[in-house]
Amino acid sequence: MTQDLDLSFLYEIADGSDEFIVDSITMFLDQTPQLLSAIDNAINAGDWATAAASSHKLKPNLGFFGMPISQANIQEVEIMCKTGATDVSAIKEKFSEVNSTLSTNLVELQKIKAEKEAGL
Repeated sequence: MTQDLDLSFLYEIADGSDEFIVDSITMFLDQTPQLLSAIDNAINAGDWATAAASSHKLKPNLGFFGMPISQANIQEVEIMCKTGATDVSAIKEKFSEVNSTLSTNLVELQKIKAEKEAGL
């Protein structure tokens, strides 16, 4: 699995503020599992509008956290759902890639958050 996490942009705008980094990571950790669940549920229900909308909401967050591979993959999911792609297995497969990578990244972000919180 390709590691897809580059926090250089976050560190740059944080300008040395561990509190900003912790707050940003906390928000991402709170929102991302909810969005992933919404996308998964919508795909399984064939609710393409909700799957596309939730994918669209997740996409900029992935860019902010330096996850270009996941961002590109979730954009593919969004486009497939918007266009009413009939190949549900392709949508599920692409979403599975995103979900797998993000699961790894969420664990890594939890570790970074804990390290930063320990220093506050």
